[in-house]
Amino acid sequence: MRIFSLNSLACLLAATCATAFAQAPIGTWSTAAPLTPARAEHAVIGLDGKIYAIAGGISNAEGTGKLDSGASTLVEEYDPATDRWRVRSPLPRALTHVGVAALDGKIYAVGGFVRDIHQQAQSDAFVYDPATNQWSTLPSLPAPRGSVGTVALNGRIHATGGRDPKEQVQATHEIFDPVEQAWTSAASLPVARDHLSAVVVDGKIHVIGGRTKDLTKVTAYHDVYDVASDTWSQAPPLPTPRSAMAATLYQDMIVVFGGECRDGKTFSENEGYDLATGNWKTLKPAEGRHGFGAATVGDRMYFVAGALGCGGEGLSTELLIFTLP
Repeated sequence: MRIFSLNSLACLLAATCATAFAQAPIGTWSTAAPLTPARAEHAVIGLDGKIYAIAGGISNAEGTGKLDSGASTLVEEYDPATDRWRVRSPLPRALTHVGVAALDGKIYAVGGFVRDIHQQAQSDAFVYDPATNQWSTLPSLPAPRGSVGTVALNGRIHATGGRDPKEQVQATHEIFDPVEQAWTSAASLPVARDHLSAVVVDGKIHVIGGRTKDLTKVTAYHDVYDVASDTWSQAPPLPTPRSAMAATLYQDMIVVFGGECRDGKTFSENEGYDLATGNWKTLKPAEGRHGFGAATVGDRMYFVAGALGCGGEGLSTELLIFTLP
């Protein structure tokens, strides 16, 4: 039998507790004012301290929490300062899986599907001005795509990946210049996919996860685009391969939560890519969901609604808030 001194035992217990504490998922979840109606497959973007939920599918007329078979034009704005939602001017066309980005005080919306099951991809592009509460039509995407990773960088809108009208995933990468009012091509994604997350960090675009076919063909890819060289490089992969998740930049970390689909269930995993160390961390999970979006305002991350089940099952009205120490 091994015998420990009191000092040795104390050190051992302290080390064990410290290790357990270090490995415990961190973060705090809470809720804010819910949306009405329940929705999923919508776009989410933060702009000037407000959060916008754009188009997507909404709960059917029976209120059973199932996704309506069509798309909607519904646009809602959330003000964290008052914890209230209000309806704004609708998207000019009913769409799901729209790509959105914020630039110079306006919201750009590109692509999308007419139906929630990835059918009839569109090439529509619009811009919304919150100051006037009006949408305007922009030159269309060169090729129709839905579920496109969309971000703003250096005064331009980047649209990467997506699924075409034949329901084939694409590696396409196109850039819209608001001044020239024109689209140009850029280096394609290394691997074609849709239902991915795209986040801008320090002048580069991180494209994470996604799917190469149906909801079971999920990926862990983490590709980084350098606009200066028009090249892609690989970064540490997402620990839990998935698609249709929500991602946002927070405290020098890319936080990726939720997604679809494993063993018939949505993902509850919440993981953060630490930009300083280049490592992924396990964060505190929440009830799984997919087909939703996220935005960071101040010291909080906001995750907006989504479907709790795979496909269009279990639409949520929840507005979740996640914070890290």
